[in-house]
Parts: sequence; C-alpha cells; structure tokens
Amino acid sequence: MGSPALLPTLARPTGTEAVRFGQRSLTHRELSALAAGIAGCLPPAKRVAVWAQPVLETCLAVVAALAAGVAAVPVNPQLGARELRHVIRDARPELVLAAPGTALPEELQTVPRLDISLRAPTGMIPPEPDPESPALIVYTSGTTGPPKGVVLPRRALAADIDALAAAWKWTDRDVLVHALPLFHVHGLVLGVLGPLRVGGAVHHLTSFSADGVAERLAAAGTMLFGVPTMYHRLAAAAEQDPSIAAALRQARLLVSGSAALAPSDHQRIAAATGQHVIQRYGMTESLITCAVRCDGPRRPDTVGPPLDGVALRLVDDHGEIIDAGDDETIGEIEVAGPTLFLGYLNRPDATAEVLHDGWLRTGDVATRGPDGDLRLVGRKATDLIKSGGYRIGAGEIEDALLDHPGVAEVAVTGEPDPDLGQRVVAWVVAASSPPPAVEELTRHVATLLAPHKRPRTVRYLPALPRNELGKVRKSELAGFTGDGA
Repeated sequence: MGSPALLPTLARPTGTEAVRFGQRSLTHRELSALAAGIAGCLPPAKRVAVWAQPVLETCLAVVAALAAGVAAVPVNPQLGARELRHVIRDARPELVLAAPGTALPEELQTVPRLDISLRAPTGMIPPEPDPESPALIVYTSGTTGPPKGVVLPRRALAADIDALAAAWKWTDRDVLVHALPLFHVHGLVLGVLGPLRVGGAVHHLTSFSADGVAERLAAAGTMLFGVPTMYHRLAAAAEQDPSIAAALRQARLLVSGSAALAPSDHQRIAAATGQHVIQRYGMTESLITCAVRCDGPRRPDTVGPPLDGVALRLVDDHGEIIDAGDDETIGEIEVAGPTLFLGYLNRPDATAEVLHDGWLRTGDVATRGPDGDLRLVGRKATDLIKSGGYRIGAGEIEDALLDHPGVAEVAVTGEPDPDLGQRVVAWVVAASSPPPAVEELTRHVATLLAPHKRPRTVRYLPALPRNELGKVRKSELAGFTGDGA
C-alpha cells in the first residue's frame, strides 16, 4: 500500500465492481471515468457541499470532489434548520452536489447546485493534489455550542486506511457491507473510501435491516461494519433465524465502532454464530487510532492496541503521562501521528484547546493493560464519575446493569451530590412491565462490582436519546426526570 495517491484505483481502474447501493452499482473503471468527468465540471473552489443521502450519487460526488482536489463537506440531510444554517455559513461552500430530483431545503437554495448524474460525461483523472490539502470537512455533533468543522487532509485519510488495512488484512478481494450514514468518518471514510483505496468493493444497504445484512453477506460480503445498535438487533435476529446466523458466520470480519459494544451482545453473537465481533476506537479529529487485529485476541472489553504509525498515551488530570499498564489507572487519551486533522475550520481558538506539541487531547478516558490494549471508559465529561474520592467509569456499570434481565437499555451518568461530589445515576429502559425495583438493580450492581459503583439513583425512561449512529446523547439526559428514585 502506501500509494501517494489517495485513491490509486482512479488512475489504474479495473472492471471489477467498486460500489453498490441497493440494485445500482459501478465498476472501478466506470467510477473513475464518471468522477473524472464531474471533476472537470467543478469550478475552482475551496469547498463543495455534498447532500449526503445514502445513494450512489453521494459516493460519486465525494470521489469527484477528491479527484478535483476540492474539499467536500458532507451534509447530514437530517440536520435541523438552525444546524444547517450554521454549517452553510461556516463552511461557505461554493457549490452543492446532489442526486438529480432531490429537493434541497431552503437553507441551501442560495448555494449554486450541480446534479450528480450517472450519465455525466467522462474524462481523465486530474493530477494528484498535495497530500496536506483538505480532503473532507466533517462537522462534529457539537455537544457544547454549534458543530465544528473538522478539516481532514488527504494524508490523514490515506494513512488511516493503510493502517487499518494492515491490521485487518484488508485487500482488493474484500467486499464490505454496511448501512452507515455517509456524513461521518465511519460510513464515509472507512466504509466508502476504504474499499476504494484498497481496490475492493462496498455494498451499501441504503438502510439497515438484519435480513439485508444477511443477504449481502451470503451473496458476496466478507466484512461488515456496524454500530452497537445494529449488532444488538443482529444478535436477536441470529438467535431466531438460522439463515442470518449462517450469513454472519461466513463473514471474515465483523467490526463494531462509534460506541462501545455491550459484552452481552458480543457474547450473544458469538454463541449464535461462532463469530467474535472486533472493535476499534477513534474520533473525527484523529480518525481511527486503535483496533483489534484480525489475527489477535477478540475480547469484548478492548478496542485493541494503537495502529501502526499512531502514538498514543494516557495522561492524568495534571497532564502527567501515566506509565502504569495495570488495567485500572484511568487517564485521558492523547494521540499523535499522521492521522490527525489540520484543525477546526474558522476556529483557531478551539484548535489550540485540543492540540499541543503535536498531541491531540481527545477528551476520552481509558485504561491500558499490560498487553498495550486500550479499554475505554468513555468521555471525560460524561463517562468519568468522581464519587466519594473514587474515579468510576460509567461503562462498567452499564455493562453490569445490562446483565440484569429486566434491563433493555441503560446509560449511566454522574450528578452533583453534596456529600459524594457526584452520585452515580442510571437511566434505564426496562425490558418488561413493571420495571425491576430500584433496590433490585442496585443490589445487582453491588454483587458484580465494588459497592461504591452501585447507582444511587435509578430513573426509568421509555427510550434513550440517541444520534444517527446510535450513540446515547448523555448531555440530553439532564433534561429528563424519568420515573423511579
């Protein structure tokens, strides 16, 4: 690997299938010719917006922008009016690329539009741009303030895909199956640009279903990318339907990311299929930095060691490096290496807050075992609870509660407490009615974990607030009261 071109298959395309969305597909040769033709139609521009619906035209639009050396801004079609106005004002795209016939919202009406047609004229691929030039500007889901535009250079995308290809032995013989959104790193960089860089294929389902996953894996798929919500549903489907279990069993790799996969779902899939899901860790600003190797131990509690070329360390609250590999000492993850972003668009202040001396402060906290594998605790702001002098990770309490048959979903947070500093609060979606008693759940946790980790408050909700990738929006839980005590 290590090609100086971000997508070497554009210059040396083959007649094998490259992308499939539903029943529509393009070969590498067709994709290259169409992308080159559209790239030739793009005016000189710093940025173009891409209306990122889960359709073939979105993939073609992004590839054409990359071929032209123009930064693509993938836009989530589900954004609210205020969010969309912010993205457009901040990014100032000079063009919006969309599938023909797509109705764009009012906030995009002032931006010139180019329809991305599969009948576009073909052309020749332009010369490869500077590897440090911006390739994508991906907007984060801004938990504090409006979303920030993460500027990702071509160099970072290439380095990250190559490192994952080495970790997973990902080659041009692989066919990746997924149904992830195309406006995030997971679905777009890993899920589309990854197969195109290694020369394989991606089969996008356009929408997730267990039957759809099984059909594609049974037909040609060798790898599956998903988020924990998808694997939770696949576990239930595989337990009920032998054909779904068989399709998952024959895949070379099942990869979960974007949030921690519950050990119970890992175990259910393993029991039903014999497959052990592997996990990886990263964020928009650093891309993927850790991953379980395809030939390494596949444990449910780890996201693996750092990828080749990635430097990673844990630091304490004072910024001192933590050397302990005891699997107990919690520290904030800092990352350095070729996969880092260039900065936040128009936000040098925010960039300076997270970048120092070449290191990225991720805001995520973890422990690191003697084997070098990272075990995530979660976000420092929401998943590290300081209670009674103890530093408690929300994730292990969530895993313990999910072991109770009366709990379908759970999120654990910390709330101010005059005595403890913070108290542990569990937000529970019950698996049955009536829900289990609060005392029963606290006793359950206290039998599995140290007593100081038991929830002091349990609140019942009909559903947890989640984003489009299935991550729980813990910042929104403070607005709920729930039932319980």
